Amino acid sequence: MARLPAGFWAVLTPLLWGCALALQGGMLYPQESASRERRELNGLWKFRADFSENRRRGFEEQWYRTPLRESGPTLDMPVPSSFNDVGQDERLRSFVGWVWYEREVTLPQRWTQDPGTRVVLRIGSAHYYAIVWVNGIHVTEHEGGHLPFEVDISRLVQTGPLSTCRITIAINNTLTPHTLPPGTILYKTDASKYPHGYFVQNTNFDFFNYAGLHRSVLLYTTPTAYIDDITVTTEVDQNTGLVYYQIYVQGCEDFQLEVNLLDEEGQVVAKEVRSQGQLKVPDAHLWWPYLMHEHPAYLYSLEVRLTAQTAAGSVCDFYTLPVGIRTVAVTKNQFLINGNPFYFHGVNKHEDADVRGKGFDWPLLVKDFNLLLWLGANAFRTSHYPYAEEVMQLCDQYGIVVIDESPGAGITLIQSYNNESLQHHVEVMEELVRRDKNHPAVVMWSVANEPTSFLKPAGYYFKTLIAQTKALDPTRPVTYVTNSNYEDDLGAPYVDVICVNSYYSWYRDPGHLEVIPLQLATQFENWHRTYQKPVIQSEYGADAIAGLHHDPPLMFTEEYQKSLLEQYHLVLDQKRKDYVVGELIWNFADFMTNQSPLRVMGNNKGIFTRQRQPKRAAFLLRDRYWKLANETRYHQSALKLQYLGKSPFTL
Repeated sequence: MARLPAGFWAVLTPLLWGCALALQGGMLYPQESASRERRELNGLWKFRADFSENRRRGFEEQWYRTPLRESGPTLDMPVPSSFNDVGQDERLRSFVGWVWYEREVTLPQRWTQDPGTRVVLRIGSAHYYAIVWVNGIHVTEHEGGHLPFEVDISRLVQTGPLSTCRITIAINNTLTPHTLPPGTILYKTDASKYPHGYFVQNTNFDFFNYAGLHRSVLLYTTPTAYIDDITVTTEVDQNTGLVYYQIYVQGCEDFQLEVNLLDEEGQVVAKEVRSQGQLKVPDAHLWWPYLMHEHPAYLYSLEVRLTAQTAAGSVCDFYTLPVGIRTVAVTKNQFLINGNPFYFHGVNKHEDADVRGKGFDWPLLVKDFNLLLWLGANAFRTSHYPYAEEVMQLCDQYGIVVIDESPGAGITLIQSYNNESLQHHVEVMEELVRRDKNHPAVVMWSVANEPTSFLKPAGYYFKTLIAQTKALDPTRPVTYVTNSNYEDDLGAPYVDVICVNSYYSWYRDPGHLEVIPLQLATQFENWHRTYQKPVIQSEYGADAIAGLHHDPPLMFTEEYQKSLLEQYHLVLDQKRKDYVVGELIWNFADFMTNQSPLRVMGNNKGIFTRQRQPKRAAFLLRDRYWKLANETRYHQSALKLQYLGKSPFTL
């Protein structure tokens, strides 16, 4: 690839950002400031599942028009949580169709009577399709279960003397060949075996399809003239950090901006007054991954003050965005962060736990991060969907590198590669990039996991999808995770990093640990020889039932899981000297799946149990990861950074 002038991408990147996103409006994380308030609506909501045969009684009887209790019995349902494991009704555990949530909220007087206040309803995650009403009035709909959406409800709550509002959310978890993730509905019509109208939801992914309001629902306010979005990209020129920013303002055309970049001590290190510009930071503290520098995860604060002239007078809005100055690049053999080779040694995860399902939970999240730090892990993939925004924030703060994955898991059917599916997949990537674009911890996008990328339509599908994702964000590499044969994978030519899942001696040649070294070495050599790109072992592992032991090792024992990992590590230690740039164990913790003769209370490939207790493999990985970290630990802090100032992710 020809080298371009050092300043070329610095000028072009903000322009690309400005034109790439087709979505209207920003998706800044709601925060409190001198001009903004937020109120979480977590807690108990009224809940009802529509068990009618066609699952549409709620619409036929218009349950949204009046309080839910008036149309029938309700349950108390905690938000955030999945609804599946909370109750004792077995029908609810595997329910497919429409469920209804309702919450009545008392609003502060200043929200309902001040026409200069904008009131926004935000839903962090509703799986899968959601329709929202406020006081019986339809306000918005959203498809997709893992990304936030919001709507301005000011006119509805500021039109009369009411100080309360009733929020109704109907959610349908049905998956089709064109949803992400995809699925199919299979009707069982044999009257001698199944009751009338019996159907099941089939999927091609190996995790339970939990549903409900999985993340916080909240209300927040801004002035009517407000900071709508901020986009930040960064470069490094010798010892100077370059922060390129673009600020989008809504609600007025006559405004002034004050843009200050503060260090961790609160000192202003650069300032500007334009909506788009460059901030130069001499002797910049770079954002480094955990264990790669003695001061990892350094974050500056971009403080933006908007002063707008409106018909009602002068209005101010304030927003603060954490900023990490770092660069990402890829060569045919290396993954570079801040110009230095980075080796991913980490995990794949799931948002999954007892009772709460995929519901966000602060104690669980903090426990998981403490385990990651204990383990010496420096990275994880958000398998197989975007995780909560708070997860990404902690990754920024702790220096945990993220491969940010879309919900494109289980794309196996030929009809899932048509234009309808592709259009929706592009829209999901737009939403994901819009939400996570400013997180320094995010170093690569993953558009899918284990698709049938050998099917003929997959070539065009992934060529188009990856090109669109790069247009959305020209500063990060793009990949997807494959388990196809290297000769048959039609999407591999378009990714920047090869991510390969393999389960030698588990799904292939089960019980034969001795075949792993040869098969794994051959796998790596074939992929790199064919595509001349760095390779990540994005999944490997074995199920282990905690407390089950046998020597010599047998499958499903802790000893077998440990031995399998050791065989993989022998080859990884050879190939990481050449072109293998990472290893991510499957999985961080045991997690729930659909019921199956192959699954004993879910997938047990975790190195921790579902309750976050370690198996023998956890201690093996801890020893390995700390050894890997110590090979290069803090080495970069002693180097004089000689980065070329390149923004493209390939050199």
